[in-house]
Amino acid sequence: MPSFVKMEKCDGCKGQDKTACMYICPNNLMKLDKGRMKAFNQEPEQCWECYSCVKICPQQAIEVRAYADIVPMGGAVIPMRGSDSIIWSIQFRNGNTKKFKFPIRTTAEGSIDPYKGKPNADMSKLDKPGFFNLTGPMPTIGK
Repeated sequence: MPSFVKMEKCDGCKGQDKTACMYICPNNLMKLDKGRMKAFNQEPEQCWECYSCVKICPQQAIEVRAYADIVPMGGAVIPMRGSDSIIWSIQFRNGNTKKFKFPIRTTAEGSIDPYKGKPNADMSKLDKPGFFNLTGPMPTIGK
């Protein structure tokens, strides 16, 4: 189910041009209504349910409606972001709650070079057998 903003909690990230949820959304769905200074999901049907906006919201104003088979009859999944971790609270329909703590990024954005120490791509190998994971000639379908 798509993310939605609890309007009574949202402060539009205190009047900045770009809210935290706008910054983090991989599908560019979150927008800011500058008249009301409230964020909203402009196309809920396109939401990937990645929870990025939920985790980054400083006001905890964004939630994702869970599917009935995941969190049935009153259960909830709530992330609470700290300075070094995110604590996920899972509330089950019988009232039991479990918490899980996961560390968050501790490096500056853009500081990691994922290709450091890796060789440059050799484009001449693309049409040679065994380039990816084959050990011989390309198999023929149906034989």
